[in-house]
Amino acid sequence: MLLRVRSKDGNFRFDLAPTADISQLLAKILETAPDADPSTFTISNQPRGNEAKFSTLKGRSLQSLGLNHADLVFVTYQPKAVPVSSSSAEPSATVPDASSTRIWETVKEDPVDVYWRSQDGKIPRGRDARFCTHATNGMCDYCMPLEPYNALYHKENAIKHLSYHAYLKQIGPKSSSSATSALPPLTPLSYKVKVPCPSGHPSWPAGICTSCQPSAITLQSQPFRMVDHLEIASTDVIDRFLHAWRSTGFQRFGWLIGRYQPYDKVPMGVKAVVEAIYEPPQEGELDGLTLGLPWEEEPRIRELSASASTPLTIVGYIFTDLTPTEEDRTKNVYKRHPGSFYMSSLEAIFAATMQKSNPTPSKSSPTGQFASRLVTAILTATEDGQVDIAAYQVSEQACAMVEADMIEASVDPGIVRVKEEDRTQGSARYVPDVFFSFKNEYGLEVKKTAKPAFPVEYLMVNVTHGFPQNPSPVFQSSKFAIENRPGLEDQRVENVISALARLDAPNIPDSRHAKPGEAHKRRELAAWLSDWHLVAFLDTTQLFSPADVKLLMRIVTSPTLLEDLSQLDPLLATEGWNTLMTFTRESASAPPSSSSRDDDIPQDVFDQIAAEEAAARGNGDGGGSSAGIRICPHCTFENAHGGSDCEVCGLPL
Repeated sequence: MLLRVRSKDGNFRFDLAPTADISQLLAKILETAPDADPSTFTISNQPRGNEAKFSTLKGRSLQSLGLNHADLVFVTYQPKAVPVSSSSAEPSATVPDASSTRIWETVKEDPVDVYWRSQDGKIPRGRDARFCTHATNGMCDYCMPLEPYNALYHKENAIKHLSYHAYLKQIGPKSSSSATSALPPLTPLSYKVKVPCPSGHPSWPAGICTSCQPSAITLQSQPFRMVDHLEIASTDVIDRFLHAWRSTGFQRFGWLIGRYQPYDKVPMGVKAVVEAIYEPPQEGELDGLTLGLPWEEEPRIRELSASASTPLTIVGYIFTDLTPTEEDRTKNVYKRHPGSFYMSSLEAIFAATMQKSNPTPSKSSPTGQFASRLVTAILTATEDGQVDIAAYQVSEQACAMVEADMIEASVDPGIVRVKEEDRTQGSARYVPDVFFSFKNEYGLEVKKTAKPAFPVEYLMVNVTHGFPQNPSPVFQSSKFAIENRPGLEDQRVENVISALARLDAPNIPDSRHAKPGEAHKRRELAAWLSDWHLVAFLDTTQLFSPADVKLLMRIVTSPTLLEDLSQLDPLLATEGWNTLMTFTRESASAPPSSSSRDDDIPQDVFDQIAAEEAAARGNGDGGGSSAGIRICPHCTFENAHGGSDCEVCGLPL
């Protein structure tokens, strides 16, 4: 017979024989309540009262208890007692009480957040010549400062999104004396089923209720953005990144190294300033690339970046999506436009994954973290076929949907697919109703279900971008070979030693022993050392200790290095620098050997050069320079590959 059971875990149906013992029913109920104490179970034929303990009914059949097919019984129980360990019973005096610690109060925010929290952010206005009738020192409704979230100001200045701190001002309590003023106003989005459920029933997919299931989702434009502007500190940063694509035609990916600063074009704005690009190991293709995540070098790169005079961090990532046109190879296919897509669904899901793994520390969230400032930058073609940057973030709704495994990429790059619900144990997926709004042909707002798919634009947040009018990059040089470009650019210690020999680095003393007229040598050395890729490479050579590498990074990123060259003195005194100078002296004094030449030139090229030299001698040319070799005017290295830059010092031939 079928017996219906109602408990605080929910409603259940069990198929049992009429002659089954009551203990068999108890065993079935225990499967739905693993944390229950079996000795406390009671059963009744009504919601309140008339309860009988299962232990007193042992040995009796269901039929003998008067239970029939489809009957409903009510079961109650108490949870198992949690054992108290000696360590928790007698807390140590040195361990703080976690219950009294509010996480958001202990968070260390980014300096740009600390700055904006100290400002009121109000938008100043001048005296209105038409309506202001008060004295010079007076103020009225026509000239008083505006709040940073003023809608009319944003509309007049074509600012689509509120800045993060303007949004905090808008949603925060207007009075500091309010009872809620001390509570964080932000709530991180989550579309996952709550596990365990607050009501106590078995977790999804065994059961679900209104207390644990996420509400229906209405996709809408995010009113704020975490980063308002992406600024590239120097055009050389982008040119050097594009060099790999120009040389091979393969797409490239890189992590943006920089910092966050206030942005004055938006009320309480934040901009990400990019100082360098680090290229992780990757496999480029004509129409895409393969990238390994997580990348092994991330902890080292983050630690090295943080050692700069003004600490740097990873502020985003950049990749190319460029295809030359068949008619004119100097121009590229215009593929990202209003009639196509700006950001593909696959790119949006990748961006959401990256943003979710790089949250922003925030005192305004109960978890101590909220959203992300990681920016997605795409090098793509403009309408006239030139190369330009497009910058985006994805919304918090996008991050929450990816975290809940609700969406996937589509064959159509401008469309996002909503996944089907999955009740498989271990990989269960609950998908609530998803809607999006749009204006129809009559100009009316219409709500439509997002299943099975919806436009990717509903997940995007636009970020402006540009270059500074007066560039002052942290790194003075970008000539050194770039990492992870095998066959195109090779980072080798020999290259460093050759360049140092050209700069006469072993003979450059510290400022105390400097001779008149030698300042230009120190300045050249300082400028050459101030190269992100050089410092990152030296960190892998083991020539410098970790402390010396951090010192090197701090010195070469000093904004006053070229004006105050005495800042080089601590570096010149390190053991790592002296070791490098010893190698440089020995290399300069050693005669060139055939073995070193074989290392620099592929064997087939070397054989060809040798044959040409032999032919020249046979013709009585006196052994002049080979036609395949180009002498670098800077370091006198013999370049045999015909490239535009020197293989050793990286400078133009």
